[in-house]
Amino acid sequence: MASGAAQTPQEASSGGPKGPVIIVGAGLAGLVAAFELSQQNIPTLLLDQENAENLGGQAFWSLGGLFCVDSTEQRRMGIKDSRELAMRDWLGSARFDREKEDYWPRKWAEAFVNFATDEMESYVKARGLGFMINVGWAERGDGRADGHGNSVPRFHLTWGTGPEVVRVFAEPVKEAEKKGIVEFKFRHVVDEIIVDETTGRAVGVKGRVLEPEETARGVKSSRTVVGEFEISGSAVLVSSGGIGGDVEKVKKFWPVDRLGPAIPKSFVVGVPAHVDGRMIDIAEKTGANVINRDRMWHYTEGLKNWNPIWPAHGIRVLPAPSSLWLDATGKRLPPFLFPGSDTLATLKYICSTGYDYTWFIADQSIVAREFALSGSEQNPDFTGKSVWQLFMQRVFSSKGTTPVQNFTKYGEDFVVRDNLEDLVAGMNELAANSGGLQLDPAKVREVVETRDGQFDNTYSKDAQVMLIHSARTYWPDRRIRIAAPHKLLDTKKHGPLIAVRMNLLTRKTLGGIETNLSSNVMRADGTAFPGLYAAGEVAGFGGGGVHGYSSLEGTFLGGCIFSGRAAGRAIADEVRGAAAVSAVASKL
Repeated sequence: MASGAAQTPQEASSGGPKGPVIIVGAGLAGLVAAFELSQQNIPTLLLDQENAENLGGQAFWSLGGLFCVDSTEQRRMGIKDSRELAMRDWLGSARFDREKEDYWPRKWAEAFVNFATDEMESYVKARGLGFMINVGWAERGDGRADGHGNSVPRFHLTWGTGPEVVRVFAEPVKEAEKKGIVEFKFRHVVDEIIVDETTGRAVGVKGRVLEPEETARGVKSSRTVVGEFEISGSAVLVSSGGIGGDVEKVKKFWPVDRLGPAIPKSFVVGVPAHVDGRMIDIAEKTGANVINRDRMWHYTEGLKNWNPIWPAHGIRVLPAPSSLWLDATGKRLPPFLFPGSDTLATLKYICSTGYDYTWFIADQSIVAREFALSGSEQNPDFTGKSVWQLFMQRVFSSKGTTPVQNFTKYGEDFVVRDNLEDLVAGMNELAANSGGLQLDPAKVREVVETRDGQFDNTYSKDAQVMLIHSARTYWPDRRIRIAAPHKLLDTKKHGPLIAVRMNLLTRKTLGGIETNLSSNVMRADGTAFPGLYAAGEVAGFGGGGVHGYSSLEGTFLGGCIFSGRAAGRAIADEVRGAAAVSAVASKL
């Protein structure tokens, strides 16, 4: 039996909390909590079902974007942002509409925007994190001032991407490990949270030990059991992630009433297989209140990875607004369902067509400038902190980054042709291989020529063309992100033409375990669960759903940091307070 403390769970529950704080899940939220606990010398034990190569979880694979408000970088770019504008954007996107289930998510939303305004920048920079000089503009909105989207650029890209976000918290935690304050136990799968029957307090965990493996990060690992464990502790923090790696679970909770009329049949998968949401169910069985499970965040611009790491591995294109977006029938998506504008509304529209894919029609100029790929491994210039690669591949290159070029060459979703008729023929061949629809070349040409006709002047009645011109008034986008406005059929200057089949990509769980502002888990009766905490995606990034229905982006890593910090500090206060009470009592 593995043990993180000398006491049994029953002994740990007597006389106040004893033993280490147990953190289930060594992703970003768990690391941040462990960092906060280690700063106060609180003994901490991190458990994770994967090996040490996977420290940092999904955050490692991320682009490293963080949502900050009125930051130094924004002010340098001439961006006028404010707490009030950010809060208005957040509420316009979240659309909280559930009186009971949204009680804590609303409070978390206000707290997070305040954190993003007052502390996020200084907190991460104090750890050694740096941002790119330019600020990205994600989720540009649905065209309404009071609707979904960011009114201004707020996506702060970490110089070093996801691995750097992980590093700045993992390094001090590993230093605390050397001092004996923190302990890691990898390949430990938690199956049960132990609750003291007398006090109702979470006092430990039990589960299975998996066989050691040296698989690379993200690769699906063995589930062979070699032992069992039972560990007692002073508190339990669940920070184990969401359900995005389990497609069947995604389908189970798919909100047909909102995103119907049917559950999509196929997805590419944006997270490793071990992101299975097991701990949400285990916490619920223990007595935690789980809310808003129908709220999820899945992307509409997914590519099948030509060089996969995990099963059905998908990569998201982070598009700028110039590509022509057609549904599976060849119809242009309506305003404001333009690339990079409104993910959830676009997902709803795609589901209404009865098909699980769409088409981008672009050209070499657009792909080179506007196709950014999600993932630290898809951005070696940012991840490797190479200024030389950044300028050569993103500013001066006419082909795009090396990973984008590789997808264009090897990706099965790409069709590259010199003229529109051949392009549509290639699209139809690709669709036929997966049971998709055949497009009428003449109708596609009509859509393309109608779009192109709006580029004869610098003004237009077309909403997408207006968006392109407007977006280019933000000079970083004009310089390195958005291609100069042009006609798709001007292939002599901008060709070849490139069509890309865009698949649905699983990613984030927006609902989850309900928590108060201390990340303390709530029961269904509205009372706090003693000794049990949750942070990160498993808690809907705070409260059981801080985003409501939609995200503004940069808020997933930010939510892990904020909720992990809240949990670590609250647990430290509780443990230190209990220790002080125990010390006083022993002297009486």
